[in-house]
Amino acid sequence: MMGITIEFNPDLALRDIEHFKKGERAQEECLPENIEEGQTYNFLKKDQRNYWLHGELALLETKGNQQLSRPLASIVIIEATHFMKNGEVWTKGKYIVKEVFDRNDPTIQFEWMERIGRNKQ
Repeated sequence: MMGITIEFNPDLALRDIEHFKKGERAQEECLPENIEEGQTYNFLKKDQRNYWLHGELALLETKGNQQLSRPLASIVIIEATHFMKNGEVWTKGKYIVKEVFDRNDPTIQFEWMERIGRNKQ
């Protein structure tokens, strides 16, 4: 009998929008072109992933192989669903952007999963 492979993610890491523009990835696998506070966006990740749903977490850019950016925004995931696509497990969902960070600001926004300088919501 085979085990169940589940990944627990303390953040949401998506690809640069250029991957969608080149036809390499679905739009939901990529960061929004213009991330806006208060907006809701869809996401799509390969494999069965579990996310923390009780507060803010970091939105990051991934280049693959766990090469991650500093936090680009603080988000709250409001929905995450596992499903099968072409015989593979995927996770899709929705998130709301709480705050967008200036990429040039060295201020630390998260200490691992804990949001710094703002009340949890």
